[in-house]
Amino acid sequence: SPERPRAPCTGPPRLGQPLARAGAGRGAGACALEWCRCLLAGGEPWDSFVQAVRAYDPATLCGLVWTANFVAYRCRTCGISPCMSLCAECFHQGEHGGHDYNMFRSQAGGACDCGDSNVMREAGFCKRHRIKSSSNVPCIPKDLLMMSELVLPQFIFSLIQYLREGYNEPAADLPSEKDLHKTLQILEPHVSFLEELTKMGGAMRSVLTQVLTNQQFYKDLSSGIGENACAKKSHEKYLVALKGSGLAFPEDKLACGIQEQAAGTSTLAVQGLAGATATSGEGESSDEEDQDGSQGVGKRKRVKLSSTTKDQSIMDVLKHKCFLEELLFWTIKYEFPQKMVTFLLNMLPDQDYKIAFTKTFVQHYAFIMKTLKKSHESDTMSNRIVHISVQLFSNEELARQVTEECQLLDIMVTVLLYMMESCLIKSELQDEENSLHVVVNCGEALLKNNTYWPLVSDFINILSHQSVAKKFLEDHGLLVTWMNFVSFFQGMNLNKRELNEHVEFESQTYYAAFAAELEACAQPMWGLLSHCKVRETQEYTRNVVRYCLEALQDWFDAINFVDEPAPNQVTFHLPLHRYFAMFLSKAVKCQELDLDSILPDQEMLMKLMIHPLQIQASLSEIHSNMWVRNGLQIKGQAMTYVQSHFCNSMIDPDIYLLQVSYTFCDPGYSLPEFKVVDLLTMASQHQNTVLDSEHERSMLEGALTFLVLLLSLRLHLGMTDDEILRAEMVAQLCMNDRTHKNPNPKSGIIPGSLSFESVLSAVADFKAPVFEPGGSMQQGMYTPKADVWDKEFDPVMVILRTVYRRDVQSAMDRYTAFLKQSGKFPGNPWPPYKKRTPLHPSYQGLTKLLHCKTLHIVLFTLLYKILMDHQNLSEHVLCMVLYLIELGLENSPEQETNEEDFVAGQERCHDSWFPGSHLVTNMRHFINYVRVRVPETAPEVKREAPASTSSDGLAPSQNSGTAQVFSLVAERRKKFQEIINRNSSEASQVVRSKTSMKWSAPGATPQLTTAILEVKESILSLLIKLHHKLSGKQNSYYPPWLDDLEVLIQPELPKYSHGDGMTAVERILLKAAMQSRLNKRIIEDICRKVTPPVPPKRISSAEKKTLDKEERRQKARERQQKLLAEFASRQKSFMETAMDVESPDADIAMEIATSEQHVSEAVYDCVICGQSGPSTEDRPTGLVVLLQASSVLGQCRNSTEPKKLPTTEEEQIYPWDTCATVHDVRLTTLQRYFKDSSCLQAVSIGWEGGVYVQTCGHTLHIDCHKSYMESLRNDQVLQGFSVDKGEFTCPLCRQFANSVLPCYPENNGERNIWQCHSNKNMQDLVKEVEELQEQLGTFPSETNLSKEMESVMKDIKNTTQKKYTDYSKTPGSPDNDFLFMYSVARSNLELELVHRGGNLCLGGASTAGKRSCLNQLFHVLAMHMRLYSIDSAYNPWRKLTQLPDRNSQMSSEDLPEVPVLYRDVSSLLLIQILTMPQPLHKEHFTCIIKVLFTLLYTQALAALSIKCSAEDRMAWKNSGALKKNTANGEKSWETLLGHVISELSKGKIFVEGETDELPMISPGVWSPQSVECYLQQFCLPFLRITSLLQHHLFGGDLPSCQEHEEFTVLASCLGLLPSFQSTHQFTSASCLDWPVPAFDMISQWCLELASFADGHPEQAKALLIQEPKWDLPRLLQLPENYNTIFQYYHRKTCTVCTKVPKDPAVCLVCGTFVCLKGLCCKQQSYCECVLHSQNCGAGTGIFLLINASVIIIIRGHRFCLWGSVYLDAHGEEDRDLRRGKPLYICKERYKVLEQQWVSHTFDHINKRWGPHYNGL
Repeated sequence: SPERPRAPCTGPPRLGQPLARAGAGRGAGACALEWCRCLLAGGEPWDSFVQAVRAYDPATLCGLVWTANFVAYRCRTCGISPCMSLCAECFHQGEHGGHDYNMFRSQAGGACDCGDSNVMREAGFCKRHRIKSSSNVPCIPKDLLMMSELVLPQFIFSLIQYLREGYNEPAADLPSEKDLHKTLQILEPHVSFLEELTKMGGAMRSVLTQVLTNQQFYKDLSSGIGENACAKKSHEKYLVALKGSGLAFPEDKLACGIQEQAAGTSTLAVQGLAGATATSGEGESSDEEDQDGSQGVGKRKRVKLSSTTKDQSIMDVLKHKCFLEELLFWTIKYEFPQKMVTFLLNMLPDQDYKIAFTKTFVQHYAFIMKTLKKSHESDTMSNRIVHISVQLFSNEELARQVTEECQLLDIMVTVLLYMMESCLIKSELQDEENSLHVVVNCGEALLKNNTYWPLVSDFINILSHQSVAKKFLEDHGLLVTWMNFVSFFQGMNLNKRELNEHVEFESQTYYAAFAAELEACAQPMWGLLSHCKVRETQEYTRNVVRYCLEALQDWFDAINFVDEPAPNQVTFHLPLHRYFAMFLSKAVKCQELDLDSILPDQEMLMKLMIHPLQIQASLSEIHSNMWVRNGLQIKGQAMTYVQSHFCNSMIDPDIYLLQVSYTFCDPGYSLPEFKVVDLLTMASQHQNTVLDSEHERSMLEGALTFLVLLLSLRLHLGMTDDEILRAEMVAQLCMNDRTHKNPNPKSGIIPGSLSFESVLSAVADFKAPVFEPGGSMQQGMYTPKADVWDKEFDPVMVILRTVYRRDVQSAMDRYTAFLKQSGKFPGNPWPPYKKRTPLHPSYQGLTKLLHCKTLHIVLFTLLYKILMDHQNLSEHVLCMVLYLIELGLENSPEQETNEEDFVAGQERCHDSWFPGSHLVTNMRHFINYVRVRVPETAPEVKREAPASTSSDGLAPSQNSGTAQVFSLVAERRKKFQEIINRNSSEASQVVRSKTSMKWSAPGATPQLTTAILEVKESILSLLIKLHHKLSGKQNSYYPPWLDDLEVLIQPELPKYSHGDGMTAVERILLKAAMQSRLNKRIIEDICRKVTPPVPPKRISSAEKKTLDKEERRQKARERQQKLLAEFASRQKSFMETAMDVESPDADIAMEIATSEQHVSEAVYDCVICGQSGPSTEDRPTGLVVLLQASSVLGQCRNSTEPKKLPTTEEEQIYPWDTCATVHDVRLTTLQRYFKDSSCLQAVSIGWEGGVYVQTCGHTLHIDCHKSYMESLRNDQVLQGFSVDKGEFTCPLCRQFANSVLPCYPENNGERNIWQCHSNKNMQDLVKEVEELQEQLGTFPSETNLSKEMESVMKDIKNTTQKKYTDYSKTPGSPDNDFLFMYSVARSNLELELVHRGGNLCLGGASTAGKRSCLNQLFHVLAMHMRLYSIDSAYNPWRKLTQLPDRNSQMSSEDLPEVPVLYRDVSSLLLIQILTMPQPLHKEHFTCIIKVLFTLLYTQALAALSIKCSAEDRMAWKNSGALKKNTANGEKSWETLLGHVISELSKGKIFVEGETDELPMISPGVWSPQSVECYLQQFCLPFLRITSLLQHHLFGGDLPSCQEHEEFTVLASCLGLLPSFQSTHQFTSASCLDWPVPAFDMISQWCLELASFADGHPEQAKALLIQEPKWDLPRLLQLPENYNTIFQYYHRKTCTVCTKVPKDPAVCLVCGTFVCLKGLCCKQQSYCECVLHSQNCGAGTGIFLLINASVIIIIRGHRFCLWGSVYLDAHGEEDRDLRRGKPLYICKERYKVLEQQWVSHTFDHINKRWGPHYNGL
């Protein structure tokens, strides 16, 4: 411990030593800090010093720094930079109502920008940072901070010494992370102290800045010169660390760096060895070095590169001149410890510091990259780097300054280049052996783990500033380097088609490749493009295009590319092509540049086409399954290429580039790429040398689709941005309805931008979120408006944008549905033709493609083949052919050659096909004969050739006979060779040789021979015949203009816009006729002649065939529809019975035992073996049931106002008023004063943890069930439920279940006898009941049935936890089981009542009744209850029906029995019924009810007597006494009440002093009506339970009624009302039927109370007042806005562990706040949520996860994600709050959740369950 100087301060020299040691002394860290505090404060108390300094804080910036996972806000309305962010406090203090803001969870950390006008608009500042406070802050007194200025340099130096000490150069490439960690831990308090200083405000920050940036301080203290050994040593360590990092002082460097470079070795050697020669380097040799050794090519390339980078020193030289620089150096060395980062960022509000720090950061940029590459924790480190850099580079002013002063751009580009150089491999594209091109290796960690993203994201960030981007675009050297960088990605991840074996290992490197191209190439490109929007920026585009083309030329040379691409290989990555394309597009669209001035020569353009074209062909091949042997990943690539996030950086530029190339090159046709040339022959049979026949059709479709895309897309050829947005949106919406967040996730178009919202509302309607009956959640969706389907649906755009082919189908299906619905077209429509946006003048050349003979020949051939029914042609092909013809007609050149004197005479070469190149004229040109090459077996061979013949061009072989044969392949090659002037023999790569016959496998195909085919058709005649063929009628086409000339004048007739093939043909013929009079005449001629088709028999038979086919298909389709509909309706009805909780309309009653009564015996179907029969003793049948513990009933409250979820500290939830608590308290009170065994029969338990039994209604033999369980046990694949716990799914309806309830064999015949009424009087019945109860339940004989009943009873007991079944004082006493069993019955009856809405007004057997298993459950319970005999002396029945003998008062007991008036009547009812022999007679049942009703009524009167005031009591006592002796005194409440009061007055029950205790008693006067009403309300719950019970035991429906007559209806239904009187004079007392004289009985009961009240008046009173009225169970009410919950809970501390939980959750049943998955609150391996679900819901928990806005359900040992009840303004969930938009409660969803909770159907409705292993 350092000795302290006696005097507090006598000047710096003496102060320095102890302080420096204060840092170094290990144990003394804390004291040293204390001492520093003491010194800084100059002897004042520290706190008052802090206050003093804070008073001088001039800061206007918030600058609050946060780390990952902090919740911050971003407001796009107020932000200037897209990275702007605000802390919650500043956000809520500012005014952002109606702004486009969102809340987000910070990924990497950040800082609050409030007050910084460079980053955000001042309007958004919060109240605190709005005032420019610097003006009125007084100047700071010099002496206040004097000590700080002296002490802090020493303190910071001691910190740096510490860092030097603690760092050891990692040995043998294993960084000693533990040591670093230790050092950091020791330093934690020091850094925290600095952080504390920064928070003191601006005054202290400026002192710190002064200290950190002052070069003199640094020189004096750290240079290691002087007598202090300690300082020397630390300086040496610092130098070693510098060298070890491959960095050196500039002076060391110069000497050896020059020689090394001269020697031509890789400059990286210089980097790796700090100044020494290659052999004796003291630092570790850099790892790049070793890799290069093995690859000569990399090395060669590298040398060339290094000479182009401007300044080697960027990479290797670091010189520290101040504390700040060395601190940052160590921060990087230690891989950015969080504390250090926070300290460095906390200083940023100080402007001088900000500039100094930014420069330092840039100076260390290369070093950061090296450390990042080596780091093992690159993810964490990346986040920390971005945390810093985003604060520095988002500020345009700062970025510009650093760019100018520190060569920021040079540094960044060079660093990126170096980074990628470490993972280059030789490219195998094209010419594998001689290729000089190198590409990145996508398998390397650098790419696979996205390690490069911090650097790239910084680069993208600074390019977003116009001033910086301009510098970049003007700097030629930088552009060269950047294109060099981009070329590393050109051609990466090459795929080679596997032709033989399936590939063994599917590499997933393509993810890395696509991510790299998007992030490292495309995003910077979009950044640059955003600054090239106006004419003045032409120069930039010229620069980019120039260097891009140079790089491309280098690339072509490097891969040795001549004119043919290598077959069977494709790369999806051509970033250079895409840069070129996008800058071209920008040039024409925004900068008014002339294309010719920036396009390269023809040869280069031809070369540029090839690779993008190859990608298009490969897409087609991949979809035709020609690449299956390459595995799924190749499909993945094809999908990613067109997927919404990538398409505008990938496929769009490619297609645009092809469009440009075709605009300026002679169309040298693209079909050979698709390998379908051989198919395009007029012959009916052909040979394809390159394709298998099964791929031909889809390749042809692919080729035509590509042509259509090429010719009709206008994305970059003239559409405005808004039109593009609209088209994109329509395409997405047509495929499927979309949620708001993704109608169009294209980069550059963000949902929320102004045009986005307006376009969305123009094209789509919002559908609010709805529910499906299965309970699955819907989001709010947007669906296309009718007008959009009608006019804007564009199949071409849909095809371009679909990832899956099925999406195109889905769009067409929706289109079909729209047409049917709106009545526009009934049949199956074809894709509509949408008029194109006019071409931009620069691209007019593209239409040449439509008017070239080659295309016309292809179209003619295909039309002919379709007409002749050749194989491999589909409707899709025809559709595309017609589309192309229509495109050609739309884009025809204006004037036509003078048509009248045009004669189609002269026959030359392939002009013999068509005379000119104009589609309109070629359409009418008749072609008579064609020479084709066919296999000898073909039917055409037989004919002789007439004189004049056209040769069919598209034949595979070219033995030049008399007429030349036109070949696409040859044509294209000729074009290429004219340009390149090379000998043709050099480059025959695709077409192996001129004679493909030699090449084809010998003997595999028949010899080819030439045949002449008679055709005599023109395109027009083919079209008309096609119309006949499609309509199935001869002469079906009639030119419409013959009837109505108008047609030709206004062609856009709505009747032609939607329809099938015939409509399309009609539309085309109409357009052809409009464009030329001659065509019109020819069409009319053809229609008049209606020539019989050429080979007449053949075609007619073919037509007939097609017709039959069509009819057959139609019929089959109808049959299928019918079947499907039937199936669907079956399924629906089944789902309703199986799934729905309450749907009164599902009338499919399940055949349970309650079914038809005339059958002598109940018959059950076994769903496993399918046999039906009765349930017998030896082979019992059982119901599939799910037993679950439930505490739903316990959650009822006695107020109708639902509890709210607390969202402030004041609101709290207390569980005092829940049903469970009230019952619990009652039982405990009884147990204190009365005998335990009788207490346990005076109440019911099961309000919490009661067992609820539900069934799907299906039955099975119990032995079948056992074998079913065995098979499940052996089948280990099953997830989701645990067979060992007895869980299974019903074999029929797959509903979740876990037990089987045996059906008691009963005879309906007997049942009817028992139901009939006999006329025995009350006395006899009472006697019979008593005798029946006395019969002891004999233990049943050992049958299978009784065994099953026992085992199911065990299951029921095990369903709930021990604490919910054991209430007696003596554990394990039989009274416990007795209580538990009748309580199970009670819980199930009460829950059914809740499901019916809490009353029986609806009546009927609701679905709950249909699938109720109460009857079976009763048998099981009764069988077990009969085994317990009730000692006859204590039998409650006697107390109810007999007056005791006066002398036999047993007072010997310690505790008395529970008085009858305290007993729960419903419990007594169940005890009576379950202890009688089953099945019960109806008359006995009624007798029991009548007796119990008398008790209940007396209880009501007693409670009433306590509730009313003393005066009322006196009045009633007297009035009752008067009427006592009237005729029916026993049936009038007045007399009875009077009697009760007089009897009770004998005890101390009515003693005064109760007024203050029972405030709930209404002070109002009791009128007779209110008394009657009270009595009825008191008795109703009992009547409801009893009616339900009667319904289940004896069948018969429940009557329905109005609420106010429920009492009378139920009373008469139960037989309490002898004859139903009219309502107005009805009183509840008229239901009474006393078995013994009423007044004696009442006196007897009241006596028990009076004697108890003598000792305990208070309890006696409290126990009498029962609370019969409970409201239905509800979940907590949630606030409207989610933010209310989030802000309160997400930082709330947990009450158990007092920490802020990482994943906070809140229980929606009781509002308890818990830590999800938190180990902090774990108890005996149970995490807190699981624990709470057991305590609160007996195993069912419903939790809202605060940070995710989702609800999870825990059910027993499983859990599932339920979904969210909070949706944003567009009706969408925001799981994990990723988008952070404001969320609002969705009442419907919450109702569904509550419904599922109350009805216990979570298990059935939610499908995705998983085990939680107690870890939640």
